[in-house]
Amino acid sequence: MQLFYNPDLSEQTSEFAFSKEESRHVVKVLRKKEGDVLHITNGKGWCFKAVITVANQNKCIIEVVSHVFHEKKPYTLHLAVAPTKLNDRYEWFLEKATEIGVDTITPIICDRSERKHVKLVRYEKILQSAMKQSLHYYLPKINEPIQFNTFVNLKHQGEIFIAHCEDAAKKSLKNEVQPKTEVLILIGPEGDFTDKEILQALQNDFKPVTLGQTRLRTETAAIVAAHSVAFINEN
Repeated sequence: MQLFYNPDLSEQTSEFAFSKEESRHVVKVLRKKEGDVLHITNGKGWCFKAVITVANQNKCIIEVVSHVFHEKKPYTLHLAVAPTKLNDRYEWFLEKATEIGVDTITPIICDRSERKHVKLVRYEKILQSAMKQSLHYYLPKINEPIQFNTFVNLKHQGEIFIAHCEDAAKKSLKNEVQPKTEVLILIGPEGDFTDKEILQALQNDFKPVTLGQTRLRTETAAIVAAHSVAFINEN
């Protein structure tokens, strides 16, 4: 099944038109024609079955014939990850984390961050593409970048962890995460968190954890963390 995305669809929608860009993709690139069936999500849990009534590459119109709501998974995962120096590595992380099942992503700017500016519009498109490719019906939320010290002082719900590489008392993430809970994990930049940042996180009740025996790149650590939480929540 191929999945399309339109955030404006709701269970009350009976007919709508794709944008010009999306219409061209549907009609000219994918060669869809009148009578063809499409499956579309609004990124909020709904999957709509629709039939093309006008196959025009400038304005493709569809009629919704049925819709199904998919419940959220029994846990939520929030990854707060420092942007990487090479932007394509962060984009890879966004794509793979969406496929695995992340709910929220927050770029955190740390003392050792070499990249302090991100392209949220581009990141949003990557999340949309990964959601469609992996047949998810919920679009992850990506927040504006925020300073580390501001973020850790916010009130957070559920289980909160900081994964770092310093030689200090840490427990394995896989042994600490409980299934069916809200989970937030901090992942630092190249060079890791500073001692000051780690102390600040601990003072705000973040639990220190390790992701394994080897030193991981930022984007790899984030994916390992995402998969660990997903694995723990498998039935």
